[in-house]
Amino acid sequence: MAEPDAGRKSFEEFAAGALPALLRFGHVLTGSPAEAEDLVQEALAKSLRRWRKVRADDPVAYVRRVMVNTHLTRWRRWGSRVRLGDVPEAVADDARLARSQEWDALRRALAQLPPRQRAVLVLRYLEDVPDEAIAAMLGCRPVTVRSQASRGLTALRPLLAAQTAGTGGNTHA
Repeated sequence: MAEPDAGRKSFEEFAAGALPALLRFGHVLTGSPAEAEDLVQEALAKSLRRWRKVRADDPVAYVRRVMVNTHLTRWRRWGSRVRLGDVPEAVADDARLARSQEWDALRRALAQLPPRQRAVLVLRYLEDVPDEAIAAMLGCRPVTVRSQASRGLTALRPLLAAQTAGTGGNTHA
């Protein structure tokens, strides 16, 4: 009867030593420290049941795999339980939702621009970086920054118009 106690003791030692790394892994996996704690606790409980087999292999890898499987199972179950209501026909009532759609349209339109024009527009208009500083970052002259901004805005306007035409949004560059 000494074998079960020895197995339990070795599991307790393993859990104490591996806990910080498992919690970090759980946090990255779930995005939440509280959910990570629950996930680690559940994975360790499942691993204890098979500890004799697990301790011969790589126990940390085994527990991590249990964590991933448990997290995926939770995610699937949550998705099957959550039922959203009907999608509203107009988003005009929710200013934040309309604004997020505008930002999404802007990001998609910017992604279609050449990298240099995109960088200039983002730095100049979204980050409020002066032309001289942008020129220093890009290794060019301020006049080049201004011409890239002009070309970028010229290319961006029709892209935004095409993207927002379907949503009824009103996005300005």
